[in-house]
Amino acid sequence: MGRLFGTDGVRGLANRDVTAEVALDASVAAAHVLATTGAFEGHRPRAVVGRDTRVSGEFLSAAVAAGLASAGVDVDNVGVLPTPAVAYLTAARGVDLGVVLSASHNPMPDNGIKFLSRGGLKLDDEVEAAIEARMGEVWDRPLGAAVGRIRTDVSLAGQQYVDHLVATIGTRLEGLRIVVDCANGAASEVGPAALREAGADVVVINASPDGRNINEACGSTHPEQLQSAVVAAHADLGVAFDGDADRCLAVDATGRLVDGDQIMGILAIALRDRGELPHDTLVTTVMSNLGLRIAMREAGIATVETGVGDRYVLEAMRTGGYGLGGEQSGHIIMAAHATTGDGLLTALQLAARVVETGRTLAELAGVVQRLPQTLVNVPDVDRARTDDEVLAQAVAVASEALGDSGRVLLRPSGTEPLVRVMVEAGTQDEADRVAHELADVVRARLAL
Repeated sequence: MGRLFGTDGVRGLANRDVTAEVALDASVAAAHVLATTGAFEGHRPRAVVGRDTRVSGEFLSAAVAAGLASAGVDVDNVGVLPTPAVAYLTAARGVDLGVVLSASHNPMPDNGIKFLSRGGLKLDDEVEAAIEARMGEVWDRPLGAAVGRIRTDVSLAGQQYVDHLVATIGTRLEGLRIVVDCANGAASEVGPAALREAGADVVVINASPDGRNINEACGSTHPEQLQSAVVAAHADLGVAFDGDADRCLAVDATGRLVDGDQIMGILAIALRDRGELPHDTLVTTVMSNLGLRIAMREAGIATVETGVGDRYVLEAMRTGGYGLGGEQSGHIIMAAHATTGDGLLTALQLAARVVETGRTLAELAGVVQRLPQTLVNVPDVDRARTDDEVLAQAVAVASEALGDSGRVLLRPSGTEPLVRVMVEAGTQDEADRVAHELADVVRARLAL
C-alpha cells in the first residue's frame, strides 16, 4: 500500500489492503503512541469503536477491539453508527480514543480505519506517522486484570447520539414531510429516528443494509432515487446521506438537487441571522462554485478558501475560530455541535430553517445561483509540472477573458498522473469551450 495512512486515515480494498492484521496492529500501535504522549496517564484508558454496514466491518471492528483490549484499553463497541456519531461519543463520554471502520462513500469492497483523539478530533499527521512506525514492534503485553474489557453498547449509544442531534435545533419539525435516503449505510436506523424524534413525517428509502448494498446506486453519490421519491411522496424535501453519514445532500419539493454549496449558503445566512456565525465567515474549498462566494458577498458574509478535503476545512476553522465550513459534496462542519462533517446534523438544521422561515427549500436554495461549471480530467500527464510557463499563460489569458463572472482552476491529482481542469463561466457553452481548450494545452505541455 505504500504509506499506510492517507488524508482520511487508512483506506483500501478490505481483506487485501485493509486486513484484520493491519487493523489489529494499527490499534495496538495507536494505544502505544497515545500512552507515550501521556494521553492515558492517571486513568485506565478507554475507547469507542463503531463501523458502517459493510460486511468487512464485522471482522475489522473485532480486530480493532481485540488489538485495543490486548494493549490494556477498555472498549465500548457501539456497532453500526455514523462516523460523526463515533466522534460525538468520543467527546461526550470523555474517552481517550475513537475508531471508525468505514470507507465513507466508496464502493462496498473498500473499507477503512479512522482514529480519533480525545474530544473526537482527527489525529494529527505526526501522530498517524508515529502509529505507522510502531506497527509490528515487540512489546510487553499486560496480563491478568490489566488487559482491556470489551463492552457491547449499541442501543444506548445510538439514542445518546439522536438526543444530541435533536437538541441542536430550537424548532420542531411537525408538518414537514421529509424523504430520507440512508444509502443502506450507517444512518439507516439513527437517521430516520432523529428526524422523527424532531417531529417530522419521515419517508425512508435505502435503509435495509445487508452488508453488501451500501452506497449501491443510492445515497448522496446517486441521488436519482431520492429525487423521484420526493416528488412521488409529495414531500417538502429530501435528504441523502453517504455510507458513513458524514455527508448530506438535499432535494427540494420539485425533485431538484440542492448541493453542499447551496446548503452551506442557507446555513451561513441562518447562523448569521441568529448572531451565531463567528466572524460572519464561511470556510469553503477551492472547488466550491463561484456562485456561493458571490451570494455570500452579497449577504455580507466573508469566505475563506482552503484546499480540497475536510481536514483542511477543519484546520482553517480551528485556526481562525470559524464556526461553519464544508465542501460541495455535502460534507459540512458546524463547530458548535460537531468535530467533523455530520450529515444528520446538516439535515436537521436545514429542515429547521425551512420551518423557521416558512419558505420552501427551493426558495432558500435560490440565494446561491450556481455558475455553469465544467470539469475535465486529463490523464497520463505529469501532474508535477502545472507551473509550465505556456500552460500558466493560457490559464492567465482564459481567466482574464472570464473576468469576475468566471474562474479557472487546475488541480493535479494527489495519487495518479492526472490533472483536473475546472472552469466556471457565465454560460455552459463558454465553460465547456474554455475547459476543453485548456485541457488540450495540459495534454500537449504535460504529456508523459
